[in-house]
Amino acid sequence: MINILLNGCNGKMGQVISDMLADNPNIHITAGIDTNPDKFSNYYKTYNDIDAVKEKADLLLDFSHADGINKVTQYCVDNGIALVVATTGLSQSQHEVLRQASEKIALFQSANMSYGVNVTIELCKNAAKALKGEFDIEIIEKHHNEKKDAPSGTALMIAKEINSTMNNGLEFIYDRYGKGARKHNEMGIYSLRGGTIPGEHLIVFAGKDEIIEIKHTALSRKIFAEGAVKAVEFIAAKKPGYYNMKDLIKEMCS
Repeated sequence: MINILLNGCNGKMGQVISDMLADNPNIHITAGIDTNPDKFSNYYKTYNDIDAVKEKADLLLDFSHADGINKVTQYCVDNGIALVVATTGLSQSQHEVLRQASEKIALFQSANMSYGVNVTIELCKNAAKALKGEFDIEIIEKHHNEKKDAPSGTALMIAKEINSTMNNGLEFIYDRYGKGARKHNEMGIYSLRGGTIPGEHLIVFAGKDEIIEIKHTALSRKIFAEGAVKAVEFIAAKKPGYYNMKDLIKEMCS
């Protein structure tokens, strides 16, 4: 049995995770943390501050907000428990905090927990390699109207992975207003927010007289919850280190 703390338990993803793990025989939520602890009547005790948590756990699953990631990470280091970070919108300095923490604890971080999204990334990388820089690449991402970060962490992850196959020679452009004609070494990343869209990422490879499009559409938040649960199971017994979806997929395919 893996005992976990769920940070952000009363958010949309937190509630999906809670429902999914309610009858799970292998993973038990010992306590939750949320800035609005009384929003729902959870089947576990919910705190508004991580420092108030009394229950013991093997791991913390974070589906909250980037603002609190440093405190959450320090809590895990101080208590010697593993950490799965599914929160998006992290800054470079916050990523560095996670890397330093991974020297002491097992830490899993991904901007997107969907297995399908990560397969999509591999398809994009292979396409970029095959097209050898002869196609312009643009990314369009769509999410619900309550999403706070833009562009999405997933769009940035896709862009960075594509860029890594091209010697990091692409410049990311987030707004073309007033910039004139497109330069060949640019990659546009555009955000659309509206309604209840769980998530859509369209990667366009535009060449001379032909266009290739690779698209991933999330129809439900359950796909991210399922990936997070896989991450929890994957990292629970791991030694200190920095792990991500590539490591999980590699283990699943071996």
